Amino acid sequence: MSNKASKKKTTESELIDLVIANYEKPEDLLGNGGLFDRLKAGIVERVLEGELNHHLGYGKHQQRPEGQSNSRNGHCPAKSIKTRDGEFQVRTPRDREASFEPTLVPKSARRLEGFDESVIHLYAKGLSVRDIQDHLKTIYGIEVSPALISDVTAEVLKEVEQWQDRPLDEVYPILYFDALVVKVRENGRVVKKAVYLALGINMEGNKELLGLWIGGNEGAKFWLSVLTELKNRGVSDIFIACMDGLTGFPDAVEAAFPQTKVQLCIVHMVRNSLKFVSWKERKEVARDLKKIYQAATENLGKKALDEFEEKWGDRFALIVQSWRNHWENLSTIYEYPPEIRRVIYTTNAIESLNHSLRKVLKNRKSFPNDDALKKVLYLGLSKASEKWTRPIANWGAVLNRFAIEFGERMPQI
Repeated sequence: MSNKASKKKTTESELIDLVIANYEKPEDLLGNGGLFDRLKAGIVERVLEGELNHHLGYGKHQQRPEGQSNSRNGHCPAKSIKTRDGEFQVRTPRDREASFEPTLVPKSARRLEGFDESVIHLYAKGLSVRDIQDHLKTIYGIEVSPALISDVTAEVLKEVEQWQDRPLDEVYPILYFDALVVKVRENGRVVKKAVYLALGINMEGNKELLGLWIGGNEGAKFWLSVLTELKNRGVSDIFIACMDGLTGFPDAVEAAFPQTKVQLCIVHMVRNSLKFVSWKERKEVARDLKKIYQAATENLGKKALDEFEEKWGDRFALIVQSWRNHWENLSTIYEYPPEIRRVIYTTNAIESLNHSLRKVLKNRKSFPNDDALKKVLYLGLSKASEKWTRPIANWGAVLNRFAIEFGERMPQI
């Protein structure tokens, strides 16, 4: 160990000995007003004194430079400062001309950097305002009001609005739509509201959440308003839109993006079909349904559906009827090779996102309003999107196929 490092270690050890010289019980160090709080307050006040020295151009007890009319003028009354580690009292030095603007603790500040981030972190986990209050009180001994938490998280709502209105890419080869149901308080009672999400795959093959919409009566009119918003934000073309039986969606796509092909989620279709089947027969029925959607061509798929009807039609007529009624939007997959089928035959990409959001939402029985819900969802979505660091599998092959089929519609890359 070098002499310099050894000297530093000795100095730190001596400092620790000095700090704990009068230690008798944990509260002396960690309790409210304990040694740690006093040390933090002392360090902050020392930094503030240094800032004032720099502002005036001379230190305390030093001679005032010629031409300098300003000078120290005592301290402001002590104020409570909240941090992510607790709360302590600080006295801010002041000058006679009132021109000193502290940087570490601005004049109007009651919170140090990091406190707001801690509150937002707790809010992002789905904790209610009361839960956050209890957490800060129990862990850090900090008393905070609901108004303070609302003020901190209000900045998130501004981000949500900017994010929802941001410009989008011109073309998204694949777009997934799905919904999840959340309880929100409205007009004095708790109601269920649907949150609709649009997840795009951009030209680089990366996931991008395009927006979220709360409420609205699901139907062609509602979906048309959503798709119109996407167009107004710059989207001019979507090659394939994948969704799970959202009412009115195919009609809205036809109106807003007439060249877009719709693919219903096969996984949901199978799952809904098996609801009519007993556990004893589910494996066999699922195996026969698999022959339909894994057929090499649409004609072979129709043939497999006919064979399914011959075998099961008398007992499960509703399954057959459902597949035939939705065939137009179930058969898009037959136009593509396996690498593209794997991407569009299921909405798992957006369902995985919904699963992440449900982990956050489960901590809240209901939300006081739509804005509170938006803030939590946005923070949850931001966290989930941090994992989207790679393009989807085999994107090169998928893009090559799209370039052949949609050549004139492909943007220059």
